[in-house]
Amino acid sequence: MKSAGNLLPQVSQNELQAMAYSDPLTGLGNRYRMRDKVRLLAAERAQDPAPFTICIANLDGFKPINDLFGSVAGDEILCQVAHRLKACIPDGATVTRHDGDEFAFILPLIFERTGAERIGQMIKDVLSAPYDLGDRNVRLSASFGFAIYPFAGEDFEELLKSAETALYRSKRRGRGQITVYSREIAQEMKRATQLEQALRNAIIADAVDVHFQPIVRISDGSVVGFEALARWIDADLGFVSPAVFVPLAEERGFIDALSETLLRKAAEAALSWPRDLFLSFNLSSAQLMDPGTTETILATLGRVGLDPYRLELEITETAVMTSADTAQRIITDLRQAGVRISLDDFGTGQSSLGRLRDFTFDKVKIDRAFVSRITTDRASEHIVKAIIAMCQGLDLEVVAEGIETPEDAEKLNGLGCGMGQGYYYGRPADGNVTLRYLHDHYRDFVTIDRP
Repeated sequence: MKSAGNLLPQVSQNELQAMAYSDPLTGLGNRYRMRDKVRLLAAERAQDPAPFTICIANLDGFKPINDLFGSVAGDEILCQVAHRLKACIPDGATVTRHDGDEFAFILPLIFERTGAERIGQMIKDVLSAPYDLGDRNVRLSASFGFAIYPFAGEDFEELLKSAETALYRSKRRGRGQITVYSREIAQEMKRATQLEQALRNAIIADAVDVHFQPIVRISDGSVVGFEALARWIDADLGFVSPAVFVPLAEERGFIDALSETLLRKAAEAALSWPRDLFLSFNLSSAQLMDPGTTETILATLGRVGLDPYRLELEITETAVMTSADTAQRIITDLRQAGVRISLDDFGTGQSSLGRLRDFTFDKVKIDRAFVSRITTDRASEHIVKAIIAMCQGLDLEVVAEGIETPEDAEKLNGLGCGMGQGYYYGRPADGNVTLRYLHDHYRDFVTIDRP
């Protein structure tokens, strides 16, 4: 009698090797095949190091689609991607499935940056066409990181690391980006990592500060609140702009820790102000994607002892649309707790009117790009006038940002704009300077009881 083992189909050594070097879903080679091909190609060109190129491509937004439609649909998309890539790569090139929603290419006849960028654009166009899932179509973009041998590395591991660095930079810049590795890019990414570590340490050490810029009633110049703005001066790096370190915290996944620290400090400072002044605080797009944001904000206010009715949260249209359903729930829950919501940078988005219809806001802030030209550009004046009239019709308060001259303030007052902020009224200042500002600009400030 034959044993059960003898009844199993015999698998040849070649078949086992093929399985070890293949991706079972797409039929493409895997990262082991890529590794061996790159090593072979490098060995062939070692004596006379003629360049060749490798690339890693990542599908932008694949995970949300996979989560929404399920893994079967996700697998179907990956197979369609593989089919397109096999059909479009140049003769002699190799495409592999690198990992998850990443694919890799070996391009023996691409020798320099321009050629890499050209083929990256071609592949990006191929991948951007709709994917057929039977009852629906979906669209995706892709980001690319290229590395050219031997300039970006002389062995597989170094080349791969360079391509991954280039891809990471592409992802930082947004969707559908193409980056070819260079030493300058490597230095840029190294500096970003050093900055990240310094910022994490600064948060732990409570060394990131908050400054405050006054928001006033334009008709009489009286202060009604302050916007909190992050400030960081590092012992080694010096002043670091919030335009640099806030997006970095978002990108590296610790914006929650930074924001919680800043809100605590801002709320503590606000306790020393008259109780009818509000605190305005900016929320990031990452926080509007996190269902725990409402609880974190209200818990911070509770620990400090600041009434939620004194807090206004500024959000941008872009942040709202990153995850609209979650953002809607967060906005609704915060407003129910008494927090007011302000739509920041109004006028710069592509569908701001739709946002005013779909979401409930308390206030709109007119972007400084229009305010700064209100006395010199009739188009800007008419845009601001239209925004003010629309907000009045919708019972929304209006703040004009970037007021720098008395002429700006006079023009806005004539148009019926209620509130404003900008250098004309005051630059951002620390908590102590803000208290002195209140002594000078708020009637009877010294007689007001403060906790």
